Amino acid sequence: MFLTISTTGNPERPATDLGFLLHKHPERAQAFSTSHGTAHVLYPEASAERCTAALLLEVDPVALVRRGKGKGRGGAPDAALAQYVNDRPYAASSLLAVALAKVFKTALHGVCQAMPERAAAPLPLRIEVPALPARGGAGLVRALFEPLGWSAVEAEPVALDEEFPEWGDSRYVRLVLEGELRLADALNQLYVLLPVLDDAKHYWVAPDEVDKLLRAGDGWLAGHPERKLITARYLSRRWGLAREATERLELVRLAEAEGLDVEDVDNAVDESTDTEERPVPLAEQRRDAILAALHSAGAARVLDLGCGQGQLVQALLKDVRFTEIVGVDVSVRALTVAARRLRLDRMGERQAARVTLLQGSLAYTDKRLAGYDAAVLSEVIEHLDLPRLPALEYAVFGAARPRTVLVTTPNVEYNVRWESLPAGHVRHGDHRFEWTRVEFRQWAASVAGPYGYGVEFVPVGPDDPEVGPPTQMAVFTRTDKTDETLKEVTA
Repeated sequence: MFLTISTTGNPERPATDLGFLLHKHPERAQAFSTSHGTAHVLYPEASAERCTAALLLEVDPVALVRRGKGKGRGGAPDAALAQYVNDRPYAASSLLAVALAKVFKTALHGVCQAMPERAAAPLPLRIEVPALPARGGAGLVRALFEPLGWSAVEAEPVALDEEFPEWGDSRYVRLVLEGELRLADALNQLYVLLPVLDDAKHYWVAPDEVDKLLRAGDGWLAGHPERKLITARYLSRRWGLAREATERLELVRLAEAEGLDVEDVDNAVDESTDTEERPVPLAEQRRDAILAALHSAGAARVLDLGCGQGQLVQALLKDVRFTEIVGVDVSVRALTVAARRLRLDRMGERQAARVTLLQGSLAYTDKRLAGYDAAVLSEVIEHLDLPRLPALEYAVFGAARPRTVLVTTPNVEYNVRWESLPAGHVRHGDHRFEWTRVEFRQWAASVAGPYGYGVEFVPVGPDDPEVGPPTQMAVFTRTDKTDETLKEVTA
């Protein structure tokens, strides 16, 4: 398994500076132990005009099988012999990516104390991988690398057998990349895309792989046209992890488009965004209005759907009239923050028995949510694409069917009163829509009737005589005509 990195230079800026950037001296051959073999770093050429660093990974097939316990691509497929006779020692894969990260760890982070300006500047690079598995062919190789700034991407198919050309090409290509990029960027691209092209990993993909992917993909993955494919393959099609990565990458894309930091647009983490805390009095008024409506409904067992950081759950816990409180959110990170906010690990046994945090999507029915007195969707629906609303409607009103449902959402007419909000902008970068009072009432009526609910509307915040309140709330109450109406909806 082999990879070379070459650069050119001159007497003033010698190519051998590559040794400083990689933190590997050109005059030494070095060996590094990995969990599946030995990685060697050597320099086939090292002059002021041209320098080439080579990474050679010698894979121990027996160690690969023992560590893989016969599972995955390393201990591969169906026949026992294939555990020992396969392409892992020869073709670039996640094994090489892991070795790359271990041997050139400092270079991947773009750190070079001896030459910080060289580490931060693009270099003329040529990278060669003689045997690269490419599930998707040479076309996919080009689709993955060409958007990343390489001036030339060569993906030459390797014949199954040169003596028998009629057999056609194998799934391997000889990859050559040329262009001016930062060395750290090039290494991070290889770290992600080598296992993506192989479409396999030799180790179990744990949740921390999402952080690794986002860290290595910083600056290029969020805007990549093949982002979904890269994410799915890198995470071995573990769809829960892929969904989390996609959501976080979308936040990065939104932040870049708005010229903001990710924290400024992530309402699952940042309390200062308008959705929850700008202005602070509105957030408090919203929670007060929700609590008042729950009291009026006589609710004791309450669902907070899309609970985010858990502000509403925290407020409900302070009121002993609420005997069971369930917070639901699709984001594991948001639930972690909520648990920390609520101090669940230090909460008394009696208090802890009142609260539960669940991961779940509001686009799917969930038997765990059935039978509650009330459900709250506070500033949630505007974060969904309009075509997904019917799925939420059925999951909440058709399947869970609490006696009372409270829905709050921004009133877009009031946006003209926000001095800090540019004209035509929604209040939060992740809002898919914001409705007028008429649009919200029409939607609520279209849901209430078919699912057997009545609906009333409550203003939240100062009720401006011209544009209405900043937040509008619908209070749905289940009627007695439930069975007949639900049969009509689901027929």
